[in-house]
Amino acid sequence: QVQLVESGGGLVQAGGSLKLSCAASGGTFSTYAMGWFRQAPGKEREFVASISWPGFIYYADSVKGRFTISRDKAKNTVYLQMNSLKPDDTAVYYCAADPFGMGSSKEEEYDYWGPGTQVTVSS
Repeated sequence: QVQLVESGGGLVQAGGSLKLSCAASGGTFSTYAMGWFRQAPGKEREFVASISWPGFIYYADSVKGRFTISRDKAKNTVYLQMNSLKPDDTAVYYCAADPFGMGSSKEEEYDYWGPGTQVTVSS
């Protein structure tokens, strides 16, 4: 059974940094596309970043230049380094896995999801 578990969320001041981790188990994640999405209160879930198994990387325009996605295939873990955080980045952040994808920004392409981790950025 595929499981994803996020960690690393918390409360940070504007301008600060956080690094999220997503530990995966139960699948051949070295060949999966992995994505990060987020959902702010009262808003729909939105794409943040993704990385395919060959290493293609995509970012939402709102985080480009501030966030960095990476993966450690040996540890079955995906990371999201978040710098220069803004109050608008406040959301629940979700990790997702797509066994057949190349890093889509569409959440319906992802088959597996973690429970999410809260990120709160104070002004």
